[in-house]
Amino acid sequence: MEFNSLRESMASCAFYMQKTMAELLPENFSDSRIVEAMRYSSLSEGKRVRPFLLMASANIFNFPILKTLHCASAIEFVHVYSLIHDDLPSMDNDDFRRGKLSNHKKFNEATAILAGDALLTFAFEILSSAETHSSAEIRCELIKTLSTSAGFRGMVGGQMIDIENIDKNISEERIVNLHRLKTGELFMASAECGAILAGASKEERSAIRYYAHDLGLAFQIKDDILDHLGTPIGKTEIDEIAHKKPKENASIVDIIGFERSNQQLKILSEQAKSHLNIFGEKANLLNDLVDFLVNRNI
Repeated sequence: MEFNSLRESMASCAFYMQKTMAELLPENFSDSRIVEAMRYSSLSEGKRVRPFLLMASANIFNFPILKTLHCASAIEFVHVYSLIHDDLPSMDNDDFRRGKLSNHKKFNEATAILAGDALLTFAFEILSSAETHSSAEIRCELIKTLSTSAGFRGMVGGQMIDIENIDKNISEERIVNLHRLKTGELFMASAECGAILAGASKEERSAIRYYAHDLGLAFQIKDDILDHLGTPIGKTEIDEIAHKKPKENASIVDIIGFERSNQQLKILSEQAKSHLNIFGEKANLLNDLVDFLVNRNI
């Protein structure tokens, strides 16, 4: 598999991710319905932005894309676990996800909690396997990077800040930190894991991580802008009509305004690309990804 244009590359990524995740999750697991619930959410349609970040990062260093699929699947499983838990009544209380019933509505709340838990732990089972990488040192580095970004220092910590500030006034500094943790950390882990797999230097890993940091913030600001304009984000129009949350999560547009949010989006986009200058044309896909994510309409 070679990466050429962005659209072609993202389509290839989505195809191979779907195939690999389906193979990793045992279809005929009969002890309980847990794997059915895991497959239900994991194999639904999605952009697969985080796996693509990993693959495009590894591509800079000419690391074989097919050898990134297990690590990319682990990261996507962590992302899916977070979506399942986000939709729970005690969290965002959403009945639909991607045009389908949320996991807890399709099965039940207890099953959804366990499915999320199972996907999270399965991700680290995958990362610890020699099929992910032959080097135990690199596998340990992958585990450390993802676990830090997914835990209380990263995504979970950001989610907690979000919950604590529902329907509250929040400072610009705090909401930026919220987005950096809740969204940005998994972006950073995804991109850096691609560099780790390829044996990149510390300097190269740092450049990739700084790029993903700015991209993650830009991605979230774009989400907030689209949400402000009334465009459904991460859900279909059916999802939005079927369920309106009685409480509102913090939005950067509400805090700094629409015009300044667009200005920050442009600044972050330019900053993200600047971190990739050391890679020259090898980073074209990652640069194109910036334009794609900040110019999208959904």
